[in-house]
Amino acid sequence: MPEQTCETEVPPTLSAVVPKFLIYAEAELQFAPRSLTKYRDCLRQIILMLSDRPVNAYGRDDVLLLKSRMLAKHHSVSRQVSILSAFKRLLSYCREHEHWLTLNPETITVPKRPRREVVFLTPEEVARFVGAIPLATSRGKPCADGLRFRALVEALLGSAMRISELLSLDQEQVDFCAREAKIIGKGGKERVVFFSERATRWLQQYLKSRNDDHPALFVCRGGNSRLKQPDIWRPFSRYRKKAGLTKPVTPHLLRHTAATQLLFNGCPIGHIKEILGHERLETTCRYYLGLDHRAAKQAHERYLVYPDEPASNFNVVTPALV
Repeated sequence: MPEQTCETEVPPTLSAVVPKFLIYAEAELQFAPRSLTKYRDCLRQIILMLSDRPVNAYGRDDVLLLKSRMLAKHHSVSRQVSILSAFKRLLSYCREHEHWLTLNPETITVPKRPRREVVFLTPEEVARFVGAIPLATSRGKPCADGLRFRALVEALLGSAMRISELLSLDQEQVDFCAREAKIIGKGGKERVVFFSERATRWLQQYLKSRNDDHPALFVCRGGNSRLKQPDIWRPFSRYRKKAGLTKPVTPHLLRHTAATQLLFNGCPIGHIKEILGHERLETTCRYYLGLDHRAAKQAHERYLVYPDEPASNFNVVTPALV
């Protein structure tokens, strides 16, 4: 049975609470716009599957029904986790900030996410991909779009940033001498990102080619507006095919590529966590620990060592089997 509120006034319906909750999530929890959109969609799905009722009217049976209907719709584990987590967060808001006695969110369990296979480019594949990006037209003139895209790809590979973080940067935020920039990352948290020397050179070459005065680090053709994510999907697909790569090359795959390159070159996992901007070390470990099989084999040979047995033990004759 649903837990009952102590107040005589019936709390509002779930749909009525959602707008206020999203304002709270944006102002107090500092959710990014994409997170707010995702939460809004997840809560809408809950209303569609369970109907719109007062927030204190949902009980444990409703959670089971929600899980059953998600399975019937063949939702992935990741999708199930997102919807249930959004429900838990909203119920916590109702209890802690509105003081409505709703279902205890702690009683809602979420399925474990399966370990994802991390896809990344090898150094040889990186060379093929960037080599497919044209820097000159068929007439031998500089290709402005190609140079911009090459600089963007090199910046992703040389910083391990999220694409949303990179496209939000302004030129003045980048310290080219120190090769770093202060950004507002996921969850509204400020952090410092670092650029490789190679990435810095490509960024400077791209900026020198521009004749606009727009403050954004990356701009659309003509320099009238900031470059946005939908503007870049087509060249990623085009140059992946031109390079003959079968892997789905995306900005996030380049982030994985940078992280694995750090790992394979011996960077401690704690430093990788900071470079990627992960809040918890557990997240970094879940994605990247166990990828470097070469290092694992070397560690096995170095550390899994027992004291030598006496030589006489090897001279024992094994009885013949009858």
